[in-house]
Amino acid sequence: MTGYFPLFINMNHKNIRVFGGGKIAARRVKVLLEFGAELDVIAPEFTAEIEELAAHHPGLKLHYRKYRPSELTEEDFVLAVTNDEKANALIFRECRHKGIPVNVASDQEKCDFYFPGIVRQGEVTVGVTTGGSNHRKAAEVTERIRRQLLEWEGA
Repeated sequence: MTGYFPLFINMNHKNIRVFGGGKIAARRVKVLLEFGAELDVIAPEFTAEIEELAAHHPGLKLHYRKYRPSELTEEDFVLAVTNDEKANALIFRECRHKGIPVNVASDQEKCDFYFPGIVRQGEVTVGVTTGGSNHRKAAEVTERIRRQLLEWEGA
């Protein structure tokens, strides 16, 4: 494969379905809220951070349950970040069948898009990815960019 094309999308009022309520889901939900997405997050339980976010963001709705096959209808994007590989595979297949772009966090082969490391500083937004191959490197590069942008702003 030749890699993924970086594309910036207006997420304002996009309907995003997130399956999973753990730490990875929390990080992604937090970023998506910053960009104006409307989220339905489905999981039997959630981190305190996700529950706190839901208490302050009307565009974030929590559903305390597991994934139900054939429940996807009009989502713009789906994130599968559960710790249940069988559920993630079912979510992936349903999205593929219905033409809904999906990201399965635990399997880069099941991703129509990657969720990048994101830096926002003033009017600059930068997305960083290693194509799912090296999350630590992506995090390090993201942090270096963040520091560099802060230096430029302070200069």
